[in-house]
Amino acid sequence: MPRTLRWALMLLPFALWGTAMAAMKPLLVGASPPMLASLRLLPAGVVLLLATRLLGRSWRIDRLDWPWLLLFAAVDGSLFQGLLARGLGQTGAGLGSVLIDSQPLLVALLARTLFGEAINPVGWLGLLIGLLGILCLGLPGEVLRHWWLQGPPAMQGQAWSHGEGWMLAAAAAMAVGTVLCRYATRHSDPVAITGWHMLFGGVPLLLVAGGEFLLLPEAAAFWPQWSLGEWGLMAYAALLGSALAYGLFFWFASSGDLTGFTALTFLTPVFAVVCGVLLLDECLGPLQWLGAVLALVSVLLINQRGRLWQAGGRSEPASP
Repeated sequence: MPRTLRWALMLLPFALWGTAMAAMKPLLVGASPPMLASLRLLPAGVVLLLATRLLGRSWRIDRLDWPWLLLFAAVDGSLFQGLLARGLGQTGAGLGSVLIDSQPLLVALLARTLFGEAINPVGWLGLLIGLLGILCLGLPGEVLRHWWLQGPPAMQGQAWSHGEGWMLAAAAAMAVGTVLCRYATRHSDPVAITGWHMLFGGVPLLLVAGGEFLLLPEAAAFWPQWSLGEWGLMAYAALLGSALAYGLFFWFASSGDLTGFTALTFLTPVFAVVCGVLLLDECLGPLQWLGAVLALVSVLLINQRGRLWQAGGRSEPASP
């Protein structure tokens, strides 16, 4: 595969995620969070399995991969998507996106522990710069300028709510799910594994949505009450923001440098901001420009950490 095309495909999931969350948030008015999450997963899983067959790949799962696939589906499918949809309706877009996009830090720790990926000080510096970048992109300037003294007042008393807790838990679930993908794809096709994990992860969410509808009087209607345009947003989130984005993401995450690849998550809010500028005529403030530059610098540092560390006269530590 040409290098330029490979990089374009690697960046595409994060560009799609940058807009998929914005498309999903208004849909929570007419649907419960578990129903929204299941409608994102189930159609995407079917599309990925059909794509697997059309590409001439096998959608059969090796018997050794079944336990890991079920765990992968439970953590990254049911748990992550359920927590994300739950938090999306209870948090502001800024702090919520910061928390969900912080998962490269958790992935780096897990990859270092489980796979022996060398991070070195340049890599850690890149991760911290990336976190600072998404803080600049996601949080109001008042909070960053007066974080210690006036953080809660700047957020109008909502500096930390249940929504942010759901988002932080979702980031942890996605980080663990990204690592589990490596184990689930040892003997099976990564695209097929992604499709099956979406189907197996979406069914419990559908059951939860049905249970809430039957047991909770204040629950939303079981079947979403959406307009045609809102169903279009759902189709975008399911087919492009899930089937295509997650298919590419776990295809690349199943091999290669896991820390470097997941660091591209720092670019997700950058893509979201760029879409706002191009499509909604929004203007970037100095703080957002700084955040975008920091995110780009962090990705460069993390993906070139080995070369930069060796250029400084240090030897890369051997992987265990």
